[in-house]
Amino acid sequence: MSDYGHPLEFGSFITPAAADPTRVVALTVLAEQAGLDLVTFQDHPYQPGFLDTWTLLSYAAARTDRVHLAANVTNLPLRPPAVLARSVAGLDLLSGGRIELGLGAGAFWDAIEAMGGPRLAAGQAVQALEEGIDVIRQLWDTGARGAVRADGEFHRVIGAKRGPAPAHDVAIWLGAYKPRMLALTGRRADGWLPSLAYLKDGDLAAGNRIIDEAALEAGRKPADVRRLLNIGGRFTDIGRGPLQGPAEQWAEELTDLALTDGVGTFILATDDPDDLRRFAAEVVPAVREAVAAERAGTATRPTATPSPAAPSPAGQSPAARTRPAPTSVRAGQSPAAGTGPASVPGRAAGRSPFTVTPTEDDGVRRSSTTVWDEQARPTGPAPDPERTYTPRELANGRHLIEVHDGLRGELAQIHDLIDQVEAGSLDVGAARSHINTMTMRQNNWTLGTYCESYCRIVTTHHTIEDRSLFPHLRRSDPRLAPVVDRLEQEHHVIHEVLEGVDKALVEMVSGPGGTAGLRAAVDLLTDTLLSHLAYEERELIEPLARLGAQ
Repeated sequence: MSDYGHPLEFGSFITPAAADPTRVVALTVLAEQAGLDLVTFQDHPYQPGFLDTWTLLSYAAARTDRVHLAANVTNLPLRPPAVLARSVAGLDLLSGGRIELGLGAGAFWDAIEAMGGPRLAAGQAVQALEEGIDVIRQLWDTGARGAVRADGEFHRVIGAKRGPAPAHDVAIWLGAYKPRMLALTGRRADGWLPSLAYLKDGDLAAGNRIIDEAALEAGRKPADVRRLLNIGGRFTDIGRGPLQGPAEQWAEELTDLALTDGVGTFILATDDPDDLRRFAAEVVPAVREAVAAERAGTATRPTATPSPAAPSPAGQSPAARTRPAPTSVRAGQSPAAGTGPASVPGRAAGRSPFTVTPTEDDGVRRSSTTVWDEQARPTGPAPDPERTYTPRELANGRHLIEVHDGLRGELAQIHDLIDQVEAGSLDVGAARSHINTMTMRQNNWTLGTYCESYCRIVTTHHTIEDRSLFPHLRRSDPRLAPVVDRLEQEHHVIHEVLEGVDKALVEMVSGPGGTAGLRAAVDLLTDTLLSHLAYEERELIEPLARLGAQ
């Protein structure tokens, strides 16, 4: 049993399909919005159906702000290591330290040879890879004296000047399966990056043993080598096999891989935006929580307590990503409505006053068009000031706010896309493709944002009616019926406003009207969405704590 204690990371493995390049980039942006830590692309330079991976990495780095990027893995026989070292360092500097380096010894030798690369035997390929790592590390080591000198059999660099140094310590991960490659990983690499589909039972444990032994012989610690794993699967209502089942099953299996086989980074191979969202929203938080609990000796393996996807800093635990609970305010009213902070002492162990604050509507309106009368919105029952709440109950309200924060982040992305269209740096088709992968565009607004992204998660095996949040709230507290009715009406309106944005994008392609119509449509979306989200939080976060989500 091996747990190397690495902080957990989660990423995506996206096909660099040349047939629809804007979709590839949109999926990359979506992975960042969903809160994943890493985006990777395969590197097969001989494949005409793929975008060039390093060109794609550069473009993707410019379109993202936080997520790390890597080839999975770089085809070294067609990427001379000295040039590759400078490519990686340059992109790492331009991206603010967000590039990692996956390396492979090579495969598909007929295709490599057809592209002008050398055909190598297995042992030669491993030796060439080790020589290439030496060249790369020497070029990055600007603190060493003298020029680079690497006089290998396959890679010879004599007298090249060092530099530039990357912005951060770029990790080198090796795609390894056989003993010689695994031993090289232990001696020289920062990570082991196999694909689960190519492994048999026991291969992870056997590979770990070889890597650990080689690391110790080289004077390193086994934990110096991060264990990464490409995974693939399918979300289904019932279990049909490994990573073929509901999110709870995925979380259990990945937790076991983390704690038993030491996997610290899970990379999901998918081009399906819904699978990316579900992986980030349901599986990732559950695995983080379960692994943290077991490492602390405070809990058992998960039954998958889900958490919605929302942009969040990489590498943080769910507790660190949850917004801190401010001083209590009266639920059912926003601070703007005249309620100030109130402190109610807890009356039972493990319980506290209601300490979740709804997001305030700032009252700013961009559009002269109005689609509803905000003054006519009903309010729900005032909460009992004597009631206290458990941490789990308080988490229900925070989940709603986190889902909404994700949508607010997407709204900011839309404004950025429109700015790029106006500046001429992005075409309308690409902007439309990006918007259509967003959660707000995928959601069925007739059921509501929260119901689609959270209520669905926690009621996987129930029917659509049973897992609908609003019928549950109506049944549990009939006094909420007017609020629920109003929220449902607003969901239909938001759907129409979103359709208006899409219509404006289409009209820009065929008409000479410029961006004025599109900007007006996005301004109206901003007004309606932000107003609605603030109202929904004001009215529902306390009932969610009191009544639960199902």
